[in-house]
Amino acid sequence: MSTSSETLADASAQAQAAPGTRLTLRAATLGRPGAPVLTHLDLDVAAGEILTVVGPSGCGKSTLLRTLAGLLPALAGSVEQDGKPLPGPSADRALVFQEDALLPWRTLRANLELPLAIKGLPRAERRAQADSWLTRVGLTAQARQLPHRVSGGQRQRAQLARALAGSPRAVLMDEPFGALDAQTRAGMQELLVEVLRGTGATVVFVTHDVDEALFLGDRVALLGTGRPVSVRDVPRPRDRTARHDPARVALRRDVLSSLGT
Repeated sequence: MSTSSETLADASAQAQAAPGTRLTLRAATLGRPGAPVLTHLDLDVAAGEILTVVGPSGCGKSTLLRTLAGLLPALAGSVEQDGKPLPGPSADRALVFQEDALLPWRTLRANLELPLAIKGLPRAERRAQADSWLTRVGLTAQARQLPHRVSGGQRQRAQLARALAGSPRAVLMDEPFGALDAQTRAGMQELLVEVLRGTGATVVFVTHDVDEALFLGDRVALLGTGRPVSVRDVPRPRDRTARHDPARVALRRDVLSSLGT
């Protein structure tokens, strides 16, 4: 029988075997027929980076994610994955919402096993990988619990683990921590960075919280109605104590100014 450290190594090796993917929009118009939200959008998301996206309500952040997920075709222009036209929905691109979307009749472990079952993995392998991901997100003790029996933060941990268990090349996150209290939210931000380390997955993370965007993002994209997208590099290291660094302070002021706040 595999130990937890061995199964964790197996999960890490599998994740490393699926490096991140490049996502590109060129002169893209996004939205629904007759109701475009974003027009002439040019955006290039590098393989393996965390790109955070901020902007006022209604500016098209969620529309951008759904387009990158393959759920909403572009009205004009092109959307590409690794230089080729983006196909429809794919296990290569996992979408994570603010609502946890766990199946309420399945335990946390069974929820994590679902994407692995869809991939056709044998039952024993599914169980081992699900357990290793539960260990990574600190939910070993809750493995047999149904979603309604655990806290909101624990459900979001499970949702994150389920998204990553299938070894996606891109993870598209739509304000996943928005409903959490400040302490739990900070913990989830730290956890996200920790569990992504070594996976190579590309992340596009939508948020209304500028501080969250600057902590998580390698770059931050500013969306606004009727204006071109603007992308800024985020100073590193990724460290909360660096929030008073002059370069970080200047970028935060710049982002808030761009958002009109």
